[in-house]
Amino acid sequence: MIKIRELFEPKDMTEGTPWKRIVEFAFPMLLGNIAQQFYNTADSIIVGKYVGDNALAAVGSAAPILNLLLVLFVGIAMGAGIMVSQYFGAKDRLRLSRTIGVCITLTAIASIILMIIGPLTARPLLAALKTPDSIIDWCDGYLVIFFVGSAGFFFYNIFSGILRGLGDSFSALMFLLISTMLNVGLDIWFVASFKMGVPGVALATVIAQGISAVLCLIKLMRMKDIFDLNLKMLKLDREYSLKLLKLGMPSGLTQGIFSLAMVIVQSLTNSFGELVIACNVIVMRVDGFAMMPNFTFGSAMTTFTGQNIGAKKMDRIDKGMKDGLKIAVGVSIVITIIILIFGRYLMSIFTDTAELVDLSMRMMRILAVGYIAMAVTQSLSGIMRGAGDTMTPMWISLIVTVVLRVPVAYTIAYFTRSAAYPAGRPESTFVSLLVAWTCGAIITTFFYKKGKWRKKGLKAFSQVSVTGDGHETEEKS
Repeated sequence: MIKIRELFEPKDMTEGTPWKRIVEFAFPMLLGNIAQQFYNTADSIIVGKYVGDNALAAVGSAAPILNLLLVLFVGIAMGAGIMVSQYFGAKDRLRLSRTIGVCITLTAIASIILMIIGPLTARPLLAALKTPDSIIDWCDGYLVIFFVGSAGFFFYNIFSGILRGLGDSFSALMFLLISTMLNVGLDIWFVASFKMGVPGVALATVIAQGISAVLCLIKLMRMKDIFDLNLKMLKLDREYSLKLLKLGMPSGLTQGIFSLAMVIVQSLTNSFGELVIACNVIVMRVDGFAMMPNFTFGSAMTTFTGQNIGAKKMDRIDKGMKDGLKIAVGVSIVITIIILIFGRYLMSIFTDTAELVDLSMRMMRILAVGYIAMAVTQSLSGIMRGAGDTMTPMWISLIVTVVLRVPVAYTIAYFTRSAAYPAGRPESTFVSLLVAWTCGAIITTFFYKKGKWRKKGLKAFSQVSVTGDGHETEEKS
């Protein structure tokens, strides 16, 4: 029986049965992703209920600017997770300590810059995005508060990435749950009781994230048996900084590419009319929950691979791939069956309009099988990232999302125009997404089998020895 204390300890994924280690690590992450989904939804529900539709629109209008900034920190967090997992697996205390220290320093510098530049550029950016005059003041107030308090938000994400790299996904989950409950409570307090409106939502978020960041830092500072966290390790190092950004930025850029493609396709969706726009919102909300297991297992495979690359256990990675892929595909099959059987009930949660429920269910049937393809893509991409090959998944994402999906959507819409559908069949956007997912799985499988990630992982870990004064020397093998 697992002791409570063991749940909060780093998981050495280089030992034990691979599928058990993957599940032990992935399950808390899955719960965390669900909590994060509710976390993001709570702000909108509370501000919409207590303030009104314009306030809800203000929070939504600020999202593109926040997502743009998130891309950078997604990259830093991903790079940190990969490097930490590899050095932890290699039992390389010095490099692990330096990686964590440099990561903290980079985050501090970036946060300070953002806290200064953000408030000065918020309103001009909102004006450039043609934010309506009726909500621009609320948007500006929301962003200014968020930028000033952004250090907590960014440090939490970075610290969570480090903890997951060490195999401790449970602590990250607990801190996220604390943050979620605190955020909801503060939202209601600031908005409903103090009548602070949209700024109250931003203030609640930065306080909750700041507390969760402090909890993560306390947890990391107690891991003295694994790495050292002192001023020497916090010193900025060019080699570690460049490697961290090189590993992480492709993942950040992938998120940016995906967001850009969604904006382009959204313009096509808007041409189909209000009913289809509402349908797209419903389907994407259900899709957000349906995709969680795929993204979770992808992240789990990244940590599993990183640790075993560091330990030079390539045969264990192959076994883990088979186990992880079976689990991910199995879960996706179950989700697909649930959607096909109970999808209509899921759609009716969002609307009582029968026509809209029918349309949403029709579109969801198109996408359902695609979740199985995405299970393959995310699992194999996670392995490649864990080995340090972050460029290949980025290029695959670029090809299937921009080069493939966008043209397919517009082409189908063009050739299905009719008197009934002057802008084309609304199914075009969903068929294009299914095509992109399926092709992505095929291309990812091809490059996984080609094995560039394997060579990159082995090359990154030449034998390294450490001299008595703490300097690294590489031994030629």
